[in-house]
Amino acid sequence: MGAVGLGCMPMSWAYSTSQQRGDRSLRTVHAALDAGVQLLDTADMYGPFTNELLVGRALKGRRSDAFLSTKCGLLVGDQHIVANGRPGYVRRACDASLRRLQTDVIDLYQLHRADPEVPVEETWGAMADLVTAGKVRSLGLCAVGARAERRPGARMHDGTIRQLERVQQVFPVSAVEAELSVWSPEALERLLPWCTARGVGLLAAMPLGNGYLTGTLKPGQGFEPDDPRARHPRFTAEMMAANQPVVAGLRRIAERHGATPAQVALAWVLRQGRHVVPVPGAKQERWAVENAGAADLVLTDRDEAEIAGLPRARGSWD
Repeated sequence: MGAVGLGCMPMSWAYSTSQQRGDRSLRTVHAALDAGVQLLDTADMYGPFTNELLVGRALKGRRSDAFLSTKCGLLVGDQHIVANGRPGYVRRACDASLRRLQTDVIDLYQLHRADPEVPVEETWGAMADLVTAGKVRSLGLCAVGARAERRPGARMHDGTIRQLERVQQVFPVSAVEAELSVWSPEALERLLPWCTARGVGLLAAMPLGNGYLTGTLKPGQGFEPDDPRARHPRFTAEMMAANQPVVAGLRRIAERHGATPAQVALAWVLRQGRHVVPVPGAKQERWAVENAGAADLVLTDRDEAEIAGLPRARGSWD
């Protein structure tokens, strides 16, 4: 069984910002590392910049315990986010991330989004130069925005795979970060087979369905204005109520194993392949430790069949 990573974004970006606490976040990272988590995932845009600063502080004296992933390519402004894939910017962004993270090398450097104004090969070439310079060990591509980029008649991740095919000609892709969960399994159709055939890792983003699959969210509970779930089509009160059977199914399986719905959801992601690493976000120690424990949960064929038979998740886009 594989391991579970830790998405650090919720500690200082989006997702109930009133509940974010620096000291608590440091303890959460340390608890995750103590529980066997190795992969820490962040990005320069989270905050912006404050998330990398937090991770850098958390890893002081513990850098060797972590596989460190961060991202470049997105700039945060007032009420907008824009892509920047210019080679000069990529080089400056990497140096800045190294300073904030207080490290000499980044284990995985990901392109957060391709810049439509710059050929992706140019951006990727600049990132490859960082590997040659010893500042970065490997490169990845983030495909988390694939759902929003769909066009009529297109399949999920068509655009991502076209980008991957292009950059692979420049420098090897080591990992792809994409949404994968019980209620968003689209990556299994084409993206994961592409990765598996080439020995490329898949970092499963949002493996707990933005918190919904934990069973701790209640329909109609509301979210803080800056929480992306306040505008997400699966988090209206109507859709949260409609998708309760998905959580109920995970809860039934969890009760058989003495586990939690979140652990079942993560174990399902781990079961999809040895190169798949779920990267759930967490702000509190207990959730980080609980998530790490999913690596010890072995689902049976019966469990897998029950999950496959759960109702299709609904959203207001349906």
